[in-house]
Amino acid sequence: MDFPAEPFKIKVIEPISITTKEERQKIIEDAHFNIFSVPSDKIYIDLLTDSGTSAMSDYQWSGIMLGDESYAGSKSYFKFEETIRSIFGYKHIIPTHQGRVAENLLFSSVLKPDSIVPNNIHFDTTRGNIEHNNAKAVDLVIDEGLDPHKEHPFKGNIDINKLENLINEVGVARIPLVLITITNNSGGGQPVSMENIRQASDVCKKYGIPLIFDACRFAENCFFIKRREKGYENKSILEIARELFSYGNGCTMSAKKDALVNIGGFLCIEDDELAQRITNLLIMIEGFPTYGGMAGRDLEAVARGLEEVLNENYLNFRISQVKYLGEKLQEGGVPILVPVGGHAVYVNAKEFMPDIPQSQFPGVALTVALYKEGGIRAVEIGSLMFASKDPDTGDVTYPELEMVRLAIPRRVYTVRHMDYVAETLINIYKNRDSIKGLELVYEAPSLRHFTAKLKEIG
Repeated sequence: MDFPAEPFKIKVIEPISITTKEERQKIIEDAHFNIFSVPSDKIYIDLLTDSGTSAMSDYQWSGIMLGDESYAGSKSYFKFEETIRSIFGYKHIIPTHQGRVAENLLFSSVLKPDSIVPNNIHFDTTRGNIEHNNAKAVDLVIDEGLDPHKEHPFKGNIDINKLENLINEVGVARIPLVLITITNNSGGGQPVSMENIRQASDVCKKYGIPLIFDACRFAENCFFIKRREKGYENKSILEIARELFSYGNGCTMSAKKDALVNIGGFLCIEDDELAQRITNLLIMIEGFPTYGGMAGRDLEAVARGLEEVLNENYLNFRISQVKYLGEKLQEGGVPILVPVGGHAVYVNAKEFMPDIPQSQFPGVALTVALYKEGGIRAVEIGSLMFASKDPDTGDVTYPELEMVRLAIPRRVYTVRHMDYVAETLINIYKNRDSIKGLELVYEAPSLRHFTAKLKEIG
């Protein structure tokens, strides 16, 4: 085995159900072929997301018992604030119950109907929150980031030339902020280099535009910088994180990822006036500034999780386990995006089933096949999630990447579970001609993938 054993031992277990293939066929039909609608007790291995699915440590659970549930001035908030400021360094720390609320608060406060928000690649909730404010989300990842076969150490990098060209094309007044997502989830969980962040920061400073990070997988990104970028091999994850965030003006964070908790988030901002406007809105829709939608016990758990995620033994195992699954799939001939990212393996559904067009949602079809075959839940990152329709012509634009994401929950599954996932997918790949395309029966006006109803074609 070419990666380290788990740097933890199992103290509590949760039984998981095992269903038959016949039962799963009925279950997925009742769910209208949407994996989001399958009950969790009918899932054997759940790789739908790494968000909010982490196993918390004894240190975190003990902190939960110490949570201060005071409405105002909770001591758990001050622990939360102190820990975040020690890592991220920003002046104002605003708690929210999860990351998409942090996005909503930020975008509601700065966007206008004609605003444009550049990013390496926006994820679904980020794009949804921007478009809900009648603004436009623009993806500017480097060209290598859209090539699933290209080996590049930092495929999450934002294209600096494209960024500056966009600013000059539309004007500074239309760009209230620039985002960089670390790691770049929609592009395969790929990291962003420190050099790229420094260059983006220089451009933003040149034009007076704030640089904001979507920081939910910051520790994984910092670990890749330590491993792959010259000059950082002897720095600690904390030192790398502090430098990284020093180039920005704030961040949004879903604590449900690299803070190793099941709920929580926050928004960090340097600007005093903007922070005050956001805090006023926070009180209206989330809660008082010292809890912001979270219980005191959750504030404690987030603070302790942020301490734990900086541990290099944990990060080494985390990244290695994901890489292990990717290598097993490659050995079996399954086409995946390379190099393997930090939190997930991305299967190339377009190459897995080249005869199914994007109009028939090959990524969703593969998630259906994966559930039928092995009781495994994954998620499509492709045409159902990201296709866009021109309101005037009705023409549909499909995303360049058509992927199925196998997101690995933190500290939850063993190596044998990864072997089972690989064996199941390899078996499906050998019999891929039997997979059917899908068509929509119902779609919501936005974020349709969560509630869509589909049916198999033929």
